[in-house]
Parts: sequence; structure tokens; C-alpha cells
Amino acid sequence: MKLPVSTEWVLHCATTLAQLDPRDTVSAAQLADYFDLPAPYLAKQLKALAKAGVLTATPGPRGGYRLARSAADITLLQIVEAVDGTASPYECHEIRQRGRGALPPEDCRDTCVLAAKMADAHEAWRRSLAGVTLADILDEIPSWAPARTRSLLTGA
Repeated sequence: MKLPVSTEWVLHCATTLAQLDPRDTVSAAQLADYFDLPAPYLAKQLKALAKAGVLTATPGPRGGYRLARSAADITLLQIVEAVDGTASPYECHEIRQRGRGALPPEDCRDTCVLAAKMADAHEAWRRSLAGVTLADILDEIPSWAPARTRSLLTGA
């Protein structure tokens, strides 16, 4: 499975916001500069996170984004699905019923075993991401990282 590059962006941005004081906001431009990303495209992704309830957007010159709830209540799956959707990356087009090797319809009443295995794998991936929160990620980053992040983004 290959996810768009924007998936990496939003995961890092959410993790970055989780390192700040919950009252602090950071603009899309600040995050784009922090990671050297294209600001307009990143802003679109951040809006999707806000629409999904992962982030809160505050308008105005001193506005920006912050987590909509605690880091312990935001999973990696929620972040990924906010920008990439919930659809499985595998689509079965029933090729077992096409071409010279086509099976008759009565032999294809059950779900294709390959489609079933791919669906199982997708569900396992989803369960794995649903079991990891931003708080879990913060527990694994270097202890000095949050202070550095706060200093660079908010001057705190």
C-alpha cells in the first residue's frame, strides 16, 4: 500500500501540535516553514483535519491550528482517514470470471479468497493505527523534542 506524501505531513504536523501548550495555535504557514512544505497544499490538509475534528482552527492574524482534543484521544487512524478516506486500497474486479480462464458465476458466489485476504490485511492495518494515539507517539519521541518544538514555533 502506498499512501500520498501528504499523509506523512499531517502525521508530523499533528505530532508537532501535540507538543505545544494546548492553548497555543500555529498557522499553516508556520508549519509549512517548519517542515519546508508547500503552504497552500498543507493548508488544505490541515483544513481536512479540522473538518474531521482532529484539529481546531482559529481564524484571524493570531489564529492557527491546535489539537481539537487531548493527544490521548486522537489516533493515527483518525488522522490518516481524515485526509486519505476510509476506503480499502484493494479493489476486486472479479477477474477470475474473465478471459480464457473464466470461472462460471456459480463458482464465484463466495468472495474471492484474495479479496478476503486483502480486506483482512486492511482491517489489521486500521486496527493497528487505531491503537496508537498521539500521546503514545509523544511517549516515544526524544525527551528534548517538545521543548525544541515549542521554542521554534511559539518562542516559549
